Amino acid sequence: MQRTELEHYTCALLDTERFRDYSPNGLQIQGRDEVHTIVTGVSASLALIEQAIARGADALLVHHGYFWKSEDARIVGVKHARIKLLLAHDISLFGFHLPLDAHPSLGNNAQLGQRLGFQIEGWAGEQNLIAHGVLPEALTLEALSARIGERLDRAPLVIGEKDRPIRRIAWCSGGAQGYFEQAAALGVDAYLTGEASEQNLHFAQESGIAFIAAGHHATERYGIQALGEHLAEHFGLHHEFIEIPNPI
Repeated sequence: MQRTELEHYTCALLDTERFRDYSPNGLQIQGRDEVHTIVTGVSASLALIEQAIARGADALLVHHGYFWKSEDARIVGVKHARIKLLLAHDISLFGFHLPLDAHPSLGNNAQLGQRLGFQIEGWAGEQNLIAHGVLPEALTLEALSARIGERLDRAPLVIGEKDRPIRRIAWCSGGAQGYFEQAAALGVDAYLTGEASEQNLHFAQESGIAFIAAGHHATERYGIQALGEHLAEHFGLHHEFIEIPNPI
């Protein structure tokens, strides 16, 4: 298929135009015109680019791409090494940030909820990034933490009474600890995200709502995989997801 067709289709699918984001969504680095093989991954690190080259990728699709607001605009150092390698091998880089968090079926939050057995009832917060719903049956916070650790292969940081029953939950993948109070207003028993900040401890203790930080990378592995699988099936492309381990 043509790179331009891939770009137009994915941007329409993820409705990128409706989001106020911190980086450009869609094509970030232009590569060859024809796309037959795509590689997906969470972040466009040098290690991921090297793996994409080894797989013969025509395009690399990631959740965390380049050109973030307020970053140094110069192409030097680490940024230079990454972009130089992409250009040398004529590989296109596509980045999808908030649109990939929010998509109702392929997105990080939808896929994370599915993996953890949460039933989505709705979306809330800024740009509808917070998912909320219920567990099929109540679990203690300790049992829920164990399930998360098992299914994400990473032990979460948990604040709350371990025997507290959890039935209603809100979640937002990645660095969404700042949405804790918005999530609490939904009447949930717990809030799950990727990262934690100092103030989350105090709000959890004073509100009585459990807080779970399961890892930025660990909570954002599944949307980009689902997108890649969808594109491969829809267009007959070869697709491979590459996991670059990250404990953060």
